[in-house]
Amino acid sequence: MQFPLLFGLLLAGTLYSQLELGEGSKILAVYAFPGKSHFMMHTALIRELVESGHQVTMVTAFTLAKEQLGSNYTEILIEPVYDFWHDVKLNFGAQHLFELTRMTNYDFLKMLEIIGLKTTEHALRQPKVRALIHAEQKEGVFDLLLAEQFYQEAFLALAHLYKVPVVTTSTLGYENHMSQMMGLITPWSFVPHGFMPFTDRMSFLERVKNSYASFYEDMDRLLNYFPKMDAVAREFFGPVLAEVPKVRHMEREISVMLLNSHAPLTTTRPTVDAMVPVGGMHIYPPKALPADMQAFLDGATEGAIFFSLGSNVQSKDMPVEMLRLFLQVFGSLKQRVLWKFEDESISQLPDNVMVRKWLPQADILAHRHVKVFITHGGLFGTQEGVHYAVPMLGIPFYCDQHLNMNKAVLGGYAISLHFQSITDEILRHSLDQLIHNATYKENVQRVSDIFRDRPLEPRKSAVYWIEYVIRHRGAPHMRSAGLDLNWFQFYLLDVIAFVAIIALAGVMALSLAIRLLMGSNKKHRKAKLN
Repeated sequence: MQFPLLFGLLLAGTLYSQLELGEGSKILAVYAFPGKSHFMMHTALIRELVESGHQVTMVTAFTLAKEQLGSNYTEILIEPVYDFWHDVKLNFGAQHLFELTRMTNYDFLKMLEIIGLKTTEHALRQPKVRALIHAEQKEGVFDLLLAEQFYQEAFLALAHLYKVPVVTTSTLGYENHMSQMMGLITPWSFVPHGFMPFTDRMSFLERVKNSYASFYEDMDRLLNYFPKMDAVAREFFGPVLAEVPKVRHMEREISVMLLNSHAPLTTTRPTVDAMVPVGGMHIYPPKALPADMQAFLDGATEGAIFFSLGSNVQSKDMPVEMLRLFLQVFGSLKQRVLWKFEDESISQLPDNVMVRKWLPQADILAHRHVKVFITHGGLFGTQEGVHYAVPMLGIPFYCDQHLNMNKAVLGGYAISLHFQSITDEILRHSLDQLIHNATYKENVQRVSDIFRDRPLEPRKSAVYWIEYVIRHRGAPHMRSAGLDLNWFQFYLLDVIAFVAIIALAGVMALSLAIRLLMGSNKKHRKAKLN
C-alpha cells in the first residue's frame, strides 16, 4: 500500500515542478536609454522572452505597443523621450552630429558621461518609476533584473530592492571596463580600446596609445564618473535602502552579461563564461519590401547602393557642399542608390537615386541587387551587412564606429573614409572598388558564413542564459574569484613585490657576503705582510 502512495506523491511532485517551470518567470527589464538603435536588441529580446512564456515588466523609453505582446507584457513608459543629443551638441558647441568626427577619445568619454547621467536622472524622476522604487510589496515580485549595460548603472540598485540576480545586455559588445566588472585581465597589447581606431595588430606606438586610453578610462570611471553616478543612486534609492551600494560594487554582482558581439566581428580576447556573445539578435528573416522600393531595386540591373547613416546622424544635416558632392557622384553611376534621407523634398535629385525618411535596412540589404552598403559603422548595421554579405563603405563618426570599420577593413570587406576628407575622386574610386573588385564580395561572404555558424540562434541563446541565471539563483558558480581580490592582488603586484624583495634581499646578502669576504682577505694579506 505504501509503494502506490509514494509513487503517486512522486508523480504529483514531478507534475507540479514542471507546471511551475511552465508558468515562466517574472522579469523586470530596465531599458530606459532613449537610443533607437539600442532598442533593436532590446525589442528582439523582450519579444523572445514573452513568447517563451515569461512575464516581463519593462521600464522603457519607447513603447512596444505595436508588437502586441499580450498580457505577459507590462510597460512603464518614460515620457517624454529625453533629447540627449541636445545636451551633447550644447556641451561641445556642435551644430550637427557630422562635427563629431573632430572629437577625441576623451571627448567621447565625456559625451557618454553626459548621456548616462542625464538620461538616468530623467528616467528616475518619472512617477511610475518612482512608484516601482517605493512599492510596499517587493518580496517575490520579480525573479530577475534585466538591464542595459550602458552608463545607467544606478538602476542596478533595483536588484537590491527586489533581492534578485542581474543579467545585463551590452549593445556595444565588449568594452574596456568590463574586465573589472567580470574579474578578468584584458591585455592592452592586442585588445584595442572600444573607441580607438585600432585593430588587434597594433604597432608599438599604437600599443602605447591604446594602453594610455584604456588606463585613462579606468581612472576616469573610478575617480570622476562613479562618484557622480553614486550620487544619483543615493538621491533616488537612499530613501528606501538603508545603504545604497556603490556602483562599482553593484557592477560586480552581475551574473551574466549578454554582449552584442560575435566572431569574427570582434577581436579575439580573454573572456569568462558569464560573458555571452549574442550579436545579431535583432536580425530576422527578411520581409517583403514596400512596393516602390521593391520595384526600384528589382530594376537595378547594374546593381544598387544602399546608404544609411543610422538613427542619430541624419543625412539631411549634411553640409551643403558635401551633399552636392554625394549627389554628383551618385548621379554619374550606372547603379541605383537607395538613401535614408530625412527630408524627402530634397531638390535636384538624380533619376537613379531614391530617398526615404525611413527604410527597412536589413530587408533592403537582403535584396540580391544590393552591391554596396554605405554606413556609419554602427554595430547593428555592420552585423546586418555581414549577415547578408554586402561589402561596406564606412564613414565612422564617433565611439565604436571607428573600431568596427577598422575590423571590417582588416577583414577585407570594407573601405573606411574620414568624412571631412572625402572628395569626388575618393568616393568614386571607393565605390568602384567595392562594386567591381570581387575580392570584397568573397571576403564578406566568408565572414558572413562564420558569423552565421553557431550552435544556437542568438535570441535562443540569450533566453537560455537568462533562464539559467534564474534556475540557479544568480549562478554564483560562474562568478570569477578575481572580483574578490584587491586591485594589487588582482594584478599580482603583491607577488611581484614579494619576488622583487626576495631578489633584492638576495642581491644585498650576496653583496654583503662579498664585502665581508673581501674585508677578510684584506686583513689576511695585512697579517701576512706584518
